[in-house]
Order: sequence, then structure tokens, then C-alpha cells
Amino acid sequence: MFDLAETQAAINQFDVDGWLLYDFRGINYLAARIADIPDDDLGSRRWLYFVPASGQPRKLVHAIEAAKLDHLPGEKTTYLRWQEFEEGIKTMIGDARRIAMEYSPNAGNPYVSRVDAGTIDLVRSQGVDIVSSGDLVQYFEARLTDEQWQLHLQADELNRQAFEMAWQTIADHCRNGRSLREYELQQKVMEFYDSHQMTTYHPPIVGAGPNSGDPHYSPQPGSDAEICEGELVLLDMWAKLDVPGGIYTDLTKVGFVGQSVPDKYNEVFKVVAAARDAGIQRVRDAYANGDTIFGGQVDDAVRDVIENAGYGKYFNHRTGHNIGQETHGNGAHIDNLETRENRMLIPRTLFSIEPGIYQEEFGVRSEVDVYISPDREIVVTGGLQNEVLPILAEY
Repeated sequence: MFDLAETQAAINQFDVDGWLLYDFRGINYLAARIADIPDDDLGSRRWLYFVPASGQPRKLVHAIEAAKLDHLPGEKTTYLRWQEFEEGIKTMIGDARRIAMEYSPNAGNPYVSRVDAGTIDLVRSQGVDIVSSGDLVQYFEARLTDEQWQLHLQADELNRQAFEMAWQTIADHCRNGRSLREYELQQKVMEFYDSHQMTTYHPPIVGAGPNSGDPHYSPQPGSDAEICEGELVLLDMWAKLDVPGGIYTDLTKVGFVGQSVPDKYNEVFKVVAAARDAGIQRVRDAYANGDTIFGGQVDDAVRDVIENAGYGKYFNHRTGHNIGQETHGNGAHIDNLETRENRMLIPRTLFSIEPGIYQEEFGVRSEVDVYISPDREIVVTGGLQNEVLPILAEY
């Protein structure tokens, strides 16, 4: 529920004169969420909601959708003609000169860029400076409540059990001489999730042999590979409890179908694990020193380890992503490769750290989830895998 006092406190914390929320037919779902507009009630006309650093908010809505923002506090102005719309923007902004919108300079962060360029031009024509609302958005969209943190921990425990089930299934099939294909194992994981009241937006990644070298591999029936003895297997598995407010767990682990793991796999995996740990330590050091830390800086710390080991060209995706009620949430991602992630890593947010090295013969990745607690403690969930799992020796 929208809280004016909390919103204005955040606006003052991030040093802007106000926050201008704008949407047209759902192009800015972030603004709609902040304004407590249901996904199935986005409307068909433009609306704006300006929350100043102090004082009463102001609404601008179309005459045929005049009640669109009635659930929010503030004065309402309706428009019919486009000229009235433009004049309404001028009036609602008033004396504000530095305002936040869902915008990213030079499109550096498309996750934040939700307002079209023409609307940005129109607002700027009123003589204001527009800055990104990225940190404001994540303050309201990405921070977990205490209850949601507990829901993540419960999901994490179940997801670890799902990994145990998967490794055991591989071992049982191998010892009994029965064929096991990637898609079959994927579906067994989905059955586990269903039987434990968990849900996910997409089935997990199960990649054996060369397929482990494709970061977004998805096994398909009829074209998937058999999981055979002597092969590496990568499992990337994500799910949440199927309850309101459920928070995802997202983990990747790697196993070898054999009694012992060949050196070539562990040598590469140790580089990945060292990079993962460097990212975690970068966050811990920043919070221990009272420094502000941005998602892109953690990506740099992780990527440096892999670059220095000579595998830089084989690490071809960002280091991690925010996690919430969606697997890829609306907070700061761990990225300075694909986007300019200059949002801060703030308390109560959860994100993955998941470096990988992907070669033609095989690929490895290690993914854990990292939470910054309200008292600034850095908590890692999912378990730190330090070497490739010898499946037949452990199960």
C-alpha cells in the first residue's frame, strides 16, 4: 500500500525535489506498482502522479479515466486535450527543478528505462533536471520484509533438497544401467517442486557434457542428451514457495558422473569459485567500511578474477541479478558488462552471484544468493560449492 510519509522520506534521502510517476498502457509497470495499480487495471490513457519532497502529491488523469488514481492522496487535475495534458505537467511540477523518473542516462540501464524519450523531452521542457529513479524504485520494489526473508530461507532449504534428489537420481540410474536424459531429470525436479508446494516461472537448466557450456540451455524432449557416466552435469534451479509474497531461491551447482573428478574440471571450477567468493567479499568489505557499493562494482570484482586467470572470453554474461517475487527482481543487478548498473546494493535486498566459464567441451557455473540484512550483515544462502561434486562417490 502506498505510504506518502515513507515515500517522501525516501525522496529526501535520495536528494531530489520530487518523483514523477508516469504510465501509458502499461509501458511503465514499475510506476504502476509503486502507485498500487493492479496489473489487470492499467487503463488506456496517460496518467502522472507527482510526489514532492514535501507537501501534497498531484495527479493528472484523463477525463474518461478520471478515477484512475483516486486511491492515492493528493490533488487531482483532469485533462481531455493534449494541450491540457502538457499544461497539466507544468502545473503539477511547479517549482521543482530536480525530479526522479524511470529513466537511465544514455539507456545505460534498460531495466530502469521505462519512460519514453518523448515524455522525457516534454518534462525537461519545463526547465527541470531529470535523474534516474532506479534507487527509489528498488527501495520500494526490492526490499524484503522479515516474513519474505523467512520465505526465501524456506525455499532455499527445499531447493537444496531438490539438488540432493537430482544427484541421487543420476547415481541410481547409472548404477542400475538405466538411461536418464536431461529432460527427464528436469521434469523430476518440477515434480519435486509441485509436491513441496513450490512454483517457478520456467523449468530448471539441466545440461550434460557440451550442453553445460550453454548458459541458457533448455533441454527439449527428443533433442536432449543422455546423462552418461564420465560427463559433467550442470544444474541451475530456481523456485519459490507458492504463497503470497513468496521469494525465489536461485542456485547453480555442478557434478561429475563418476567416483572422482578429472583435474580439468576442478581446475576451471576453482577459478569460478574464487571469483564468486571475491564478489561476496567485495560486498562485505564495503559494508564493513561503511562505503556505498554499486552492483557494477561487484561484477568488476568477480570478472577480474576470471580475466586474470585467462578465461575472460569464456565468461559471457553478467555476474548476477536481483531476486524477489520474480527470479529477476527490480533491484540492483550485479552487472557492469551488459548494462551500466549504478544502483546501490541496499539493506533488505537479495541478489545472486553466479560467475561461469563456458567452453565448447563443457561449462561450469557456481551460483549462490546473497542477502544484505537490516543490520547490514551479509548472508549467503545456497551453500558454497568449492569443487565439482563426484556424484557416484557421494550418492
